[in-house]
Amino acid sequence: MKAIIKSMVANLHSEPNANSELIDEGLYGMIVEIVEQRENDWVYVKTPYRYEGFCKGSDLLVDINKVKAWQKDATSVIYQAFADVLQEPKIQSTKLETLVKGSIVQVLPNADLNKEWAMIQLASGDIGYTRKQWIKEKVEFKGVSEAVFRDQVVKTALCYLTAPYRWGGKSPLGIDCSGLCSMAYMLNGVTIYRDAKIMDGFPIKEISMEQIQKGDLLYFPGHIAMYMGDDLYVHSSLGGNEVSINSLNKEHPHYREDLATTITAVGSLFPEK
Repeated sequence: MKAIIKSMVANLHSEPNANSELIDEGLYGMIVEIVEQRENDWVYVKTPYRYEGFCKGSDLLVDINKVKAWQKDATSVIYQAFADVLQEPKIQSTKLETLVKGSIVQVLPNADLNKEWAMIQLASGDIGYTRKQWIKEKVEFKGVSEAVFRDQVVKTALCYLTAPYRWGGKSPLGIDCSGLCSMAYMLNGVTIYRDAKIMDGFPIKEISMEQIQKGDLLYFPGHIAMYMGDDLYVHSSLGGNEVSINSLNKEHPHYREDLATTITAVGSLFPEK
């Protein structure tokens, strides 16, 4: 059985216990598979990127018909860090929901609406309004050139600059290293593994350090970063407390020796020919 995440952010825990490790977050509108029901409203779920964990049943909308319709019609993504969904298309209106970057919604046609606004349907069926410029159609990777993809995935990662570090986080409210890289790729139409390692069955393949280009991924023990070019990389670092930029060049003021000297692998969506 499948369900739609109906909370702004649904915490996924390692155990059916709110005090257990936060291992991931599901964002509004994501469809998950219910693997097992547990006591006290806990549900074991699997995400579309094959990550599994426990969330509260109250975070989920379980309705077969709504899930089917959502899979078909909810094709738009929030690209603003935070977006209020309002009852009416005016800023003075009452808020229905606040959604974070990466949330999924359904945009409804409305020819009479002011061009600054978009009418959207929420998973519940409620109708609301948000700024049109904050929404984009889901990006499809197919047909995008390598150069364009590399530029876009780096730009997307940089949109999270200064977001606080949060273990297991995946939104501008707080994001961890693999959350940052996986969200940057997801928002550009590619699903990669959610942890700081290269995993079989996902599109990132190991390449040599000599082949690294912008948008490729740097792996360290328990850590991952995105290479930007010119020896720079962007990452969400526990040591830095937020998403920041560092350098592999020891002459650079933002050089981090602890990372530059402990690279374990380089991964790319475009492996060596």
